[in-house]
Amino acid sequence: MKTDFNHYRLTSAWQLPAPAAQVYRVLREVEHYPRWWPQVREVQQLDADSGRLRIRSVLPYELLLTATARREEAAPGGRGGVLEAALAGDLAGWSRWTVRPDGPGAALAVFEEDVRGGRPLMRLLALPARPLFLANHALMMRAGHRGLRRYLLDGG
Repeated sequence: MKTDFNHYRLTSAWQLPAPAAQVYRVLREVEHYPRWWPQVREVQQLDADSGRLRIRSVLPYELLLTATARREEAAPGGRGGVLEAALAGDLAGWSRWTVRPDGPGAALAVFEEDVRGGRPLMRLLALPARPLFLANHALMMRAGHRGLRRYLLDGG
């Protein structure tokens, strides 16, 4: 079996100090991500179901993505839910948030992503730069977790 170094299956779990319904609502509001997630530099709404995101973490390149909602499923009783988007552009594939209660007044938000690099340079560097790409992603997710925690504590 041949390994595809340009394919990434990534998962991050964020414990958050807010009810699942509030976390789900904030994560639904993708246009507000730049308020709390420093690496999400810009979100431009294209229509009711899609938007263009400009993302930059530590490495000196930006990712331009078009995200199109493909699943929005609130759990009954404000118990979180699932948000899923198809991704195209510099990364192609999908991403998903799954939010559920995690104790009194707390939630767990799990981010999953299954993508391939879309840029020719990303595909060319898939093997030698893979550890850097993964570290860049981990730093971005850590900053997003910290930013969302602060945003929720400030009433976001």
